[in-house]
Amino acid sequence: MRDSVLDTLLPLGIALGAALVALLAVQLVHKALMRAGRASRLIRDLANRAHRPMQWFVVLCAVYFTVRASANGASWRHTFLHADQLIIIGVAAWLAAALLVVAEEWALSRFRTDVPDNRTARRVHTQVVMIRRVTVAVAAVVALAIMLMTFPEARLIGTSVLASAGFAGIVAGLAAQSVLRNVFAGLQLAFSDAVRLGDVVIVEQEWGRVQEITLSYVVVHVWDDRRLILPTSYFTEKPFQNWTRTDSALLGAVMFDVDWWLPVPEMREELRRTLESTDLWDGRVSVLQVVEATGSAMQLRALVSAEDAPKLWDLRCFVREHLVTWLRDAHPAALPRLRAEMTSAMPLHATLTGQTTTTDGDSRVFSHSVDGRARAEAFTGPEP
Repeated sequence: MRDSVLDTLLPLGIALGAALVALLAVQLVHKALMRAGRASRLIRDLANRAHRPMQWFVVLCAVYFTVRASANGASWRHTFLHADQLIIIGVAAWLAAALLVVAEEWALSRFRTDVPDNRTARRVHTQVVMIRRVTVAVAAVVALAIMLMTFPEARLIGTSVLASAGFAGIVAGLAAQSVLRNVFAGLQLAFSDAVRLGDVVIVEQEWGRVQEITLSYVVVHVWDDRRLILPTSYFTEKPFQNWTRTDSALLGAVMFDVDWWLPVPEMREELRRTLESTDLWDGRVSVLQVVEATGSAMQLRALVSAEDAPKLWDLRCFVREHLVTWLRDAHPAALPRLRAEMTSAMPLHATLTGQTTTTDGDSRVFSHSVDGRARAEAFTGPEP
């Protein structure tokens, strides 16, 4: 009995000592990395994120190899080593995911999105975020598969599953058709550059900015703070507007209906002065044109430009408000109005033939007709 207790406690004591030594070694390495990380952000992030999983991994490995070498005759040896092995596999996946996250964050830090021309940075951020989700999921699946393969029963089940893979594949394909379509659509969005994080889009007649892209759905932050959730397959199967795919700068139009009396050159100069008075304008486009002139009014289009969609919206509102005030104060007669032309009553025959009559009675009585000349001679008498 005493030998049995000694055979149990001695390996565990040795394993505990090895774990303490391994823990001390990890702590010393961590402090060294933190000291070196003062000059390198990558090393500092690596030391912070990988510290905890590395502690578990090194300690568990030290315990595993110590028990394996010192507890040869113990009855609990096999069960203990198997349990330790399963935990090591899970911690290894945790450590791999932490290292991948550090690498992805380092890649993201090299591309800033808070600059005017951030199209490339937003594309990289979208791809890195998608890769992060895929790599973490793959690491978890691989770890789970390796854990199952340590059980002999699972190996037999795996062989049976492979034998019926054809039928199972058909069933799984039919059941997960929509899920797989969204997953592949998400990967396509990440690498096709069709839509990126931060892109301004119009979908389902809603204007908003792409806030999040996952393997199954896309979140669009609508301008009024609503969130529009769409499946990723939506962006590969239906048309949508992307206002920032190649450049964030945009053009916008402001329409005016005015009377024909308006001096258009004066309004064109006023538009230029209005744009120069605000920092919303990027200085590229300032155009005022008469695009329609039918009916009782002219239709003018003011074309302006801004660096991005939010500034363009504010600029259009600013121009509209300022020019409406200018029209009202400087040219009130040019405001749009309804016209009605009144004419005096005319004989039907003259109206239809386009002829007009005169009110001079003499010209009707003493005309150049035969009767008119006779009347004229009766009043004037014969010529001398």
